Amino acid sequence: MAKPIYFSPHARQQMLLRGAEEEEVIAAIRSGNWQPAKNGKLHSRLQFGYNKDSPINQEFYLYKAVDAIFKEGVEQIVVITVKVYYFN
Repeated sequence: MAKPIYFSPHARQQMLLRGAEEEEVIAAIRSGNWQPAKNGKLHSRLQFGYNKDSPINQEFYLYKAVDAIFKEGVEQIVVITVKVYYFN
């Protein structure tokens, strides 16, 4: 059984500001390739079709990549922050 994923308040705030959906972050963690990050954390990035204007700069982009930075515990995964990259 997959570990439950919890979101820190900071992660939720960054998702809102950067345009990431909870389902995208979960998909990035569950389906992406886990890589080491700073201070014992992990990150996993997944690309999605976008075809909209970015909430950051209001420019049109075909794709976005959601990069979740998280800590894996014994019983759960805690998302620390989320980065979003928009591109064509």
